[in-house]
Amino acid sequence: MKKLPVEFYDRDNVVQIARDLLGKIIITKFDGHTTSGKIVETEAYIGGHTDRASHAYNGKRTARNEHMYASPGISYVYICYGMHHLFNVVTNKKNIPDAVLIRAVEPLQGIDIMLQRTGKLKLDNTLTKGPGNTGKALGISKEHSGLNLLGNKIFICDDDIFYAKNEIGMSARIGVEGAGDDALHPYRFFVKGNKFVSGYPNK
Repeated sequence: MKKLPVEFYDRDNVVQIARDLLGKIIITKFDGHTTSGKIVETEAYIGGHTDRASHAYNGKRTARNEHMYASPGISYVYICYGMHHLFNVVTNKKNIPDAVLIRAVEPLQGIDIMLQRTGKLKLDNTLTKGPGNTGKALGISKEHSGLNLLGNKIFICDDDIFYAKNEIGMSARIGVEGAGDDALHPYRFFVKGNKFVSGYPNK
């Protein structure tokens, strides 16, 4: 497997990047532990003035979302509901705050470590179903926001997994109802029928 190059992230179509991330392998290496999972669900968020669901809508720039404005291939991690650490991939050029939320992965390596981190006793689909569970299982927290994804702590690799068009589902994003009409955009992508996909539809 090879790490995705910066050119993968340095594109102006974040919706396409969200689709392209399906099947890629996210790997974390923290405190001597390696964990990994195959990305099976993503959501795209467009910076600027076109997507009210984005943390950077209308150019909003705060300490919380500052890493959205970073160079392509940087991590953006934020805390949701005061407890869930959600991992995003920053795309496009520096100061253009596009990002892809990793909503779910299929566990691959280090499942015993993932179980310890989440307090679960056995592997089932709840281990990494949903962005909060994914972040926890992979050991990702707010302190990892701003990391370069070409580094050695969090990175994403291409394992030559390819999904045909009919294997990929597309829907509105989850939990962004307050974004008005922008909540209806089909910016969520998922691997059809994968048991780790967090929302509906999942087939």
